[in-house]
This record gives sequence, structure tokens and C-alpha cells, in this order.
Amino acid sequence: MKWLNEEVLETDNVKLIPLQREHRDALVAAASDGNLWELWFTSVPSEATIDAYLNKALADFKNDTALPFVVVDKRINKIIGTTRFANGVGEHKRVEIGYTWYAKSYQKTYVNSECKLLLLQYAFEALKAIAVEFRTNWYNFASRNAIARLGAKQDGVLRNHQLMPDGSYRDTVVFSIIESEWKACKTALLYKIAQIHKRG
Repeated sequence: MKWLNEEVLETDNVKLIPLQREHRDALVAAASDGNLWELWFTSVPSEATIDAYLNKALADFKNDTALPFVVVDKRINKIIGTTRFANGVGEHKRVEIGYTWYAKSYQKTYVNSECKLLLLQYAFEALKAIAVEFRTNWYNFASRNAIARLGAKQDGVLRNHQLMPDGSYRDTVVFSIIESEWKACKTALLYKIAQIHKRG
């Protein structure tokens, strides 16, 4: 039995739809809003790398270690980014939330908080995960701060964790939320989202 199966998750504002090959051009267009692939510490796809990006995501889904989504702005029915469950281990009920990026015009809005609420709620309440992990590059300070604001705790730093395309080494910062923390995390996330929408 597969652990990670296709599922549509949505709030009033955003919808997470299982990633398909036909989403290719829309994802490249979303990444072009801010030329996100130019950020050296991220792995946002460009026109040149999108096919390999899709192949990896879909292969991992087939192997039951990932469940990739595109993020849709429901107000205009437009794909604005992507996120996924990754490195899932059904036997141990652990999964990572990662590969997350949004078009520049949607960054620092309600979108990330609502997507994380959907993913965490599904992980803990449907998949019955006992821990959800987040990983990011040491130099991706914006990502590290955003993860901490979710209520995730920093587990540690994996030094020289990956060899980057330019020959440099990546130190990876690992965070997690565990099952017993989810209730408080959910309350905090719902409050944060309400405050964001109240501000307009």
C-alpha cells in the first residue's frame, strides 16, 4: 500500500493540486516572476532544468517517497509555485515538507502560511505522521526564518551535506515539528493567517 497518494488540498484562497507534466510551462512562467532560479542557494527550475525537475518529482512520487503539488491562486485560477512532501518513510511515519517556492509577487503574503497549514494538517491528521521535517540551505536566511515562524524547532546543521553544481559545499539546516507539538502549531498558524487577512 502506498503511503503518499494523490490528494487535492485547499483553503478559500489557495489550492494544492498533484503535480503533472502538463504543469511544465505554468511553473516556468511562475518562476520567471522574479527569475527565481538566479538565487544560487535554491533549486528553482528554469526553462533549461524544468524537465529534469519534473522527472525527479514524479519518479519520487512513484517510489512513494514524495507527493509533489503545484500551488494555485484560486482567485484567478493561476499556478503560482510548487511545494511537496519529500523523503517520506511510511514505515516510520516521517516526511519532509520542501521544494517550496512561489512567484516573487506572492512571497511574504498569506500564501506560504496557508500552504503550510494544509500540508501540516494533512501530514499529522491524515498521514498520521509522527514528525514533519524541513531542510534549507544555511545561507537561505529568509527560509530559515519562515520555518522557525511556523513553530518548527532546529534539530541541527548537516555540515558539507551536499556538493553544489558550482563545486561548493552546502550546509543544510534541519528543523522539525513533532506530533505532540502540532496542536499548538496549528493554533498559532490559524491565528497568524487570520491576522494577515485582517490587515488585508
